[in-house]
Amino acid sequence: MLDRAGVEAQDDPAVSAEVERLLTRRTRDIRLTGEINRLFRARVWVQTAKIIRAWMVWVALLDVLTLALNMVMLPRAIAESMLLPGAIIPPVSMAVVLVWRKPRASWLQGASLIAGMFLILLSVALVGVSAGGEFYERHLNIMLFVAITAIIIFGIPLVWTMAIAALPLGLYLFFQLRNPGIEFGSATAATLFFTSGIFATVAARRIMTILAQKTFLFELRDRRRVAELADANARLQRLASTDPLTGLANRRWMTELLDALWGGSRKCPDGAAMLMCDIDDFKKLNDRLGHAEGDRCLVEVARIIQDSVRRDCDHVARYGGEEFLVLLVGVGEEKALSVAERIRGSVQAAAFPNPASRVSRHVTLSIGVAVQTTGEDMTPEQLQRHADMALYLAKQTGRNRVLLHETQTPGRKKAKSTA
Repeated sequence: MLDRAGVEAQDDPAVSAEVERLLTRRTRDIRLTGEINRLFRARVWVQTAKIIRAWMVWVALLDVLTLALNMVMLPRAIAESMLLPGAIIPPVSMAVVLVWRKPRASWLQGASLIAGMFLILLSVALVGVSAGGEFYERHLNIMLFVAITAIIIFGIPLVWTMAIAALPLGLYLFFQLRNPGIEFGSATAATLFFTSGIFATVAARRIMTILAQKTFLFELRDRRRVAELADANARLQRLASTDPLTGLANRRWMTELLDALWGGSRKCPDGAAMLMCDIDDFKKLNDRLGHAEGDRCLVEVARIIQDSVRRDCDHVARYGGEEFLVLLVGVGEEKALSVAERIRGSVQAAAFPNPASRVSRHVTLSIGVAVQTTGEDMTPEQLQRHADMALYLAKQTGRNRVLLHETQTPGRKKAKSTA
């Protein structure tokens, strides 16, 4: 419940503002209203309902046990006179338990609790009235004790608490005025005495509720602040791992990813390919068209590369000024070359201007490809070095081409290239 309330609070600026306003007030002046009051009620309902149900069950059990002991220990006539009024408590208690088993309309739960308490207190009083004699006064005092325990432990709205507090006082005064053993003044004085005690209990219950509400407000505020801090940390993490110009991952993020995929071993479990992509004669583009056009070129090339790979498992990072590193997971040479050629061809087809280029009047890419097959030993640093070597050869042999690095092993061709 707290998590849900915390989420609602942090998502609602009005609730957050109201929380801050309430926490600036004195503790005794805190009053929850509206949405915050609803959140608080939802927060404490489960605990309150458990307490009320447990209290009702124990009252019913104690009532049954007391009636059974009375049948054994008291004269038969007195014990039998207590049975009928005492039998009211178990069914009333169970009815309240049923109502409080799950959240219902507030008015229904309040009415059921107040009505149930009235019948339970009336039952306790009638047991003493029916038995008469010493039991008359004793059971009226027991009735007050039962009410006080309910007031103390029931974390319910103040209006409900006041109603429950008024019930035993009214019943006490009514039955004491009918008590032939005491005078009117004594009955009134005793009622006033117990009134002061019960309403002191109500005041204590109110303080407990206010403290619980203040704690809830602190929890809401802390939850919001933690969420804000988490969001800020997430933004910082994204900034630390994202290239601000292209929006791609940066070199640091890619290095961490490679370490995680290889897991300290010398092989990627599913095999992998690296593509080192470099914009041909990018410095000449900057010198001729300016850095603003160079930045636009980088952004557009980054977009083309990102659109040319699988977003669910491949990864792209801006690795240097005009260099991009592409990690293809679980692919072989043929697929890696196909992706690289698709990237190169898409950049050439986009025809971004580079009038000073020695290759073309438009932007072109040179791409070096290195592949680690499944089960082959090769660290990510070695794989990247092979892609760099292939890129260097692609630059040396004319640019605007894809070149695959191949190790010198028997039965394998020396190099593959496309242009």
